[in-house]
Amino acid sequence: MTQQITLGGGCFWCTEGAYKQVRGIRKVQSGYAGGHHAHPSYEDVCSGTTGHAEVVQLTFDPTAISVREILEIFFAIHDPTQLNRQGNDIGTQYRSAVFYHTEQQRQLAEVIIAEMEQERVWPDPIVTVIEPIGQFWPAEDYHENYAERNPENAYCQAVVQPKLAKFRRTFASKLR
Repeated sequence: MTQQITLGGGCFWCTEGAYKQVRGIRKVQSGYAGGHHAHPSYEDVCSGTTGHAEVVQLTFDPTAISVREILEIFFAIHDPTQLNRQGNDIGTQYRSAVFYHTEQQRQLAEVIIAEMEQERVWPDPIVTVIEPIGQFWPAEDYHENYAERNPENAYCQAVVQPKLAKFRRTFASKLR
């Protein structure tokens, strides 16, 4: 039986590209969560007026990868100390967020954040929000596998590809 968790770590193209390579992840769906507007479009979300975050919804096999492992990857592939941004991507749609589907996921996210704070993994406080999933809205089809299908895109070359290269080096043991 599979489970789901939904994560916001900045631009969903980067997050999607990383998790698509991880053993135990069965599906990665880019989309929007945490907002107050029904059926938001990419343009709506980018306006910053809907309250949504760009997210990836992961469907995973908990016998192959644990929620802890998924969250450890999440906190390593983005900067959870940047409020409403990731690098040059600025706005609430790029906030660091864990949208949990189960109480266990909420508790584990809180534990991991507390551990990282205690160990001073980051020089600044972690600002990741932890919220129940509520409504998830899939992103438009053209966002699926965007970085993979558009390697010549300037953003993909400057941001996504270097981030994914670092991810592959750091998490080589978890790759398919």
